[in-house]
Amino acid sequence: MLTALSALAAEQVVLTNGFVLRVDRHEVEGATVRLFVHGGTIEFPAALVACFEPGLPRGTGLQPVAWQAEPPAPQSPTRSSQELIRRAAERWGLPPEFVASVAAAESGYRTDAVSRKGALGLMQLMPATAELLGANPNDAAENADAGARYLRELLLKYGYSAPLALAAYNAGPGAVDRYGGIPPYPETRHYVQRVLQQFQQSRK
Repeated sequence: MLTALSALAAEQVVLTNGFVLRVDRHEVEGATVRLFVHGGTIEFPAALVACFEPGLPRGTGLQPVAWQAEPPAPQSPTRSSQELIRRAAERWGLPPEFVASVAAAESGYRTDAVSRKGALGLMQLMPATAELLGANPNDAAENADAGARYLRELLLKYGYSAPLALAAYNAGPGAVDRYGGIPPYPETRHYVQRVLQQFQQSRK
């Protein structure tokens, strides 16, 4: 049963990486925190949350408050999709081929891709997810960077298990945690298999 820890005024969620997320409220289910923002939701590992604080006025969004030893974010939205993916992957310490395999499965590298559920861009970020990651999903560079960062957080959560991280990217961490592994969703199982197969082929 979900435990509502904050259902009143807007609040800030302080992550362990130093970022502050402005959300409407949050709920905790086991090891997962569900964040509510502008009518949407996103799930984060509870281990990534440092604390919850009273909110700031609307419009503050996601602010870096303790950003250390990180290279600068990609700047130019005119670079090719492959180059944006490579730079984002290197920034977050991931194999470029791995992030590229996700982008290929998600959007075929199309920066204008829009899914039936409303996911946007080459990494197919939901608008609420992009906002919480501090990214404009319609900006190709920010989309690629946010997608790579989210993949890294999922890999950290699941002990660098690529299948579990990919399943969480596709179906959400809550589904992976509920089933204790890859959820029995045909779409998710096919997605994990397709990304890993492309990744292995790209490494040959």
